[in-house]
Amino acid sequence: MGHREDLLEGAKRCLLEKGFLRTTARDIVKESGTNLASIGYHYGSKDALLVQAYVSLIEGMGDRFDPGWGAGGAATAPARSLERFQEVWANIIRSFPDSRPIWLPSFELILQGDRLPEVRKLLAEAQEQGRSGIVPLFTGVPEADLDQETVDTEGRLYQTLLQGLMVQWVFDPGTATDAEHLTEGLRRLIAGAAES
Repeated sequence: MGHREDLLEGAKRCLLEKGFLRTTARDIVKESGTNLASIGYHYGSKDALLVQAYVSLIEGMGDRFDPGWGAGGAATAPARSLERFQEVWANIIRSFPDSRPIWLPSFELILQGDRLPEVRKLLAEAQEQGRSGIVPLFTGVPEADLDQETVDTEGRLYQTLLQGLMVQWVFDPGTATDAEHLTEGLRRLIAGAAES
């Protein structure tokens, strides 16, 4: 690996161990075996590097959200069905215990975002990408074929549900919503809307 990759891997390890706010440039250099100047050269700043490391960690989890992950196949329920909705959320929730260390820096950034405007801007851009990345799990439509309206509506819905579930599962996994309850809630909402 070159310095760029070494820095990224070192920053990931620092994020998981120390979090975003307590990680220093010197921590990253020590963990990566590089030098301080290489952070600026390859990423522009320590914060930009940490954002890229965080996004990389999140992207690595994205594969685990696919219903076929770990099962050796693709989703079994029809696209856009309540069964598919439940299947995808069950898989996402199944990944939460292993991904807890990755979610924790999110809370730091949520609470400190106003103090880190550049970081907030970079993460807002990454959030846009996340919206389009989650939709195909439910719809079966490849990300490249999604229209902007779908990303702006369905993508926002799924992302909001994901973030809410993340908060619940980090705070208290024992009382957090599971896929069955989430799906039944949606089923009741749809039934209520159909009656009115």
